[in-house]
Amino acid sequence: MRRILGIVLAFVLIGGVITAVVLGRGDSEANDTTTVRGVIGSEKAEFFEDEKVRDALADKGYIVETESAGSWDMEGLDLAGDDFAFPGSSAPADALQRAHKTTGAPLRPFYSPLVVLTRRSAAEALAANGLATLTGTAGKTSGTSGTSGTSQQGSGTLRMEPFLKAAAKDTTWQDLKGTKGHADLSGTVFVTSTDPLASNSGALYLATASYVANGNRLVTDDKGVAASTPLTRKLTVVQGRQQTNSDAPFRDFVSGVGTPLVLAYESQIASLLVRGDTVEDLVVLYPDTTVYSDHSLVPLTAEGKKFGELLRTDPELRKLAVRHGFRPAGDTSEFAAATAGHGAYLRQKLTGTVQQAPVPTVEVMRDIARRSRAEK
Repeated sequence: MRRILGIVLAFVLIGGVITAVVLGRGDSEANDTTTVRGVIGSEKAEFFEDEKVRDALADKGYIVETESAGSWDMEGLDLAGDDFAFPGSSAPADALQRAHKTTGAPLRPFYSPLVVLTRRSAAEALAANGLATLTGTAGKTSGTSGTSGTSQQGSGTLRMEPFLKAAAKDTTWQDLKGTKGHADLSGTVFVTSTDPLASNSGALYLATASYVANGNRLVTDDKGVAASTPLTRKLTVVQGRQQTNSDAPFRDFVSGVGTPLVLAYESQIASLLVRGDTVEDLVVLYPDTTVYSDHSLVPLTAEGKKFGELLRTDPELRKLAVRHGFRPAGDTSEFAAATAGHGAYLRQKLTGTVQQAPVPTVEVMRDIARRSRAEK
């Protein structure tokens, strides 16, 4: 009798397990959740890791799994099983599109200009020597008696042509007037950037420099590369070992251990300011000639394309992109509204103040990057 009862109970338990599995599958199907996988530039990692972003995507029926890689490295990756690739600019995206023979143009849900982050002492030295102009007022310093002192400059313009001419001459901070007494300003004047063979921001910095060095013309052939690489080699070799993504030099700068001038995405510093964080003596310099980082999603599957369209058009996801410092494509009002309280550091409008340089093809850009990294 006990044996028969045990068998009956076992069947009851097995039935309960089967029922639970079936119900669980039913819930999943009812939720109609789709998992999409993709490789992204590291500058977007925090966006996709944000719990609010995940919740917003889940509300739309998506679970997103990402892996970070250098934007200019993506073309050589095995993307089998991925639904999308999401580099930080249009050139590597176009190369990915050609390599994977995808239909339709890459989707560009948001973008970010490149900026140079610095401290007030370095910014004032650059301005005193005609290499920058300062415009934004970030507040007042306190005098020794506690009264308000002079205004702090929180933003400005990096004048690329004179700055790059100074870099070509191996100018040091000690060569500049206004640096005496500043122990943090020593050695060669350069902008810390990332490895141009792997990282999007580093490649775009050299794209800008090559454009200026080539007489404000797009570099399209070996002659243009030869004309520009003496400068781009100086900009690269002086840095020594470079990081492969923009996160590390940005975090070093924020923590106070970085070099005086650091290339960053505007989105990185905008995200920090929107969150209410502060950086002591911060000055954000917008290069007067630059390249915008058009974050370009390359769909590799139909689901990847649907997901890209969602990022581009969904109001909640656009709002969250702004929260992470990105400028949504097509409408400037969202970014302007979110960053209105930080106008001392961030420019609401870029038109009329910043010249957009064209980017060489991937093949030409890689040639520039390879020659720039070689010491001879």
